[in-house]
Amino acid sequence: MVVKRNYSGKDVDMLIATSTMMNSAIEHQTYLVTKRPIWADPYFKDILTEIDTVIQKHLGVDNARQLRAATAVVKSIQAPALFDLAEFKVQIESDFDTDKTQKNEILNTLGFKAYNADAKKLDQEALINLLFQFKTNATPALVQTITEKGTSQKLIDNIISYADKLKDANIAQEGKKGTKKEVTQEAIIDFNTVYKKVIAIAKIAVNFFKDNQAVKEQFSYTSVKNKINNTKESKDPTA
Repeated sequence: MVVKRNYSGKDVDMLIATSTMMNSAIEHQTYLVTKRPIWADPYFKDILTEIDTVIQKHLGVDNARQLRAATAVVKSIQAPALFDLAEFKVQIESDFDTDKTQKNEILNTLGFKAYNADAKKLDQEALINLLFQFKTNATPALVQTITEKGTSQKLIDNIISYADKLKDANIAQEGKKGTKKEVTQEAIIDFNTVYKKVIAIAKIAVNFFKDNQAVKEQFSYTSVKNKINNTKESKDPTA
């Protein structure tokens, strides 16, 4: 009989999501233990260790914590890069407003037309492409044209510097997501097992934090998984 997954999303995203949820449980453990003494140490830590072991065993990741760290690095670079790109774009639109042809040419040349919309939606690949097109096409002559209108050289340098940083971080992240060619039935059973354990905790924790939406979301599998994938979160998160 073929074993089916009990969860939505990719295997690696489920494992990172459940791992993240267990870290949230550890963060709020003092309160949670007052509600359920059985959750005292090392209850949550043991499940987190089990998740890490499953990742190492079936996804070929030497250290699951490195995957979470790489994901955090990508996200830490994303925010300031998008902020600076937005500052740059609004200045170009203002400085070259009287010459719309030149304004559009600058934005197109630097990758905004092709990639900015998706980058703003937190698409990592789109942001990488935008930054590298920006870096490649920001010639001295073009930069001079832009800075003479008022945009600072420092802002341009900052945007260029993000390109290599984000590329390296993304490669590290994707490399740590590397999986074996085939996921075995044994692997799916192990995945389902850890998922079931975490979701059982999450269903109870969500009720304990029913009056605290921010913490409640930390125990919503859908919300946590969507944040990993940069997709739209549910309006009413549930376990």
